[in-house]
Amino acid sequence: MNPELSNASWFTSSHSNNGGQCVEVSASFPGTVPVRDSKDPQGPALIFSADAFTAFVDAVRAGEFGTA
Repeated sequence: MNPELSNASWFTSSHSNNGGQCVEVSASFPGTVPVRDSKDPQGPALIFSADAFTAFVDAVRAGEFGTA
């Protein structure tokens, strides 16, 4: 699925307070989660299934990727 993203509502995490090194996500498309670079909002977006994105967020919260 390649949703039309021109009318998407984008947001960044409230934890993204690191000088603009963020991604933005959209919850405007049931079943999919578009993700884009907040510094390049006109650039490409990656489209993940909602299940895959949820699994990624859960893994981050569980510390499975270590710390920076």
